Amino acid sequence: MILRVSFEETTYNELPHKFEAGTPNISGAIGLGAAVKFLEDTGLESIAHHEKKLLDYATEKMQRVDGLTIIGQAEHKGPVIAFTLDGVHPNDIGTIIDHHGVAIRTGHHCAMPVMQFFDVPATARVSFAAYNLRTEVDVFIRALEQARQMLV
Repeated sequence: MILRVSFEETTYNELPHKFEAGTPNISGAIGLGAAVKFLEDTGLESIAHHEKKLLDYATEKMQRVDGLTIIGQAEHKGPVIAFTLDGVHPNDIGTIIDHHGVAIRTGHHCAMPVMQFFDVPATARVSFAAYNLRTEVDVFIRALEQARQMLV
């Protein structure tokens, strides 16, 4: 970053080196390598299939929860389910579910026009990835049911 420092003056290095302070992000490079290896070993089609199975399973379970409305039911969608629960603010749902060790997102998700379209102030949103298990969906559903019982 710096070529020379003295009490009188500092001489910065040439571009782009003068913006490269400190140790390179070695751990980030190693982590990226491990992630790429995981994706190559597992295969994107396999990951997409797994996530679709989790999405379908969670959707079926959530449709049985009284007062729950799934927002957005596109035929082809990623493993994400936005939802509301009658009479309950999504932030309250998120807080209770969090106490069960399940992380969901709540709010308008930087999609206020969509919230206006569906006439809701906010939603709760659960999402799944390659590392999630069906048993984790079950934990989420139990936490969601408890939130519903507490808040409705």
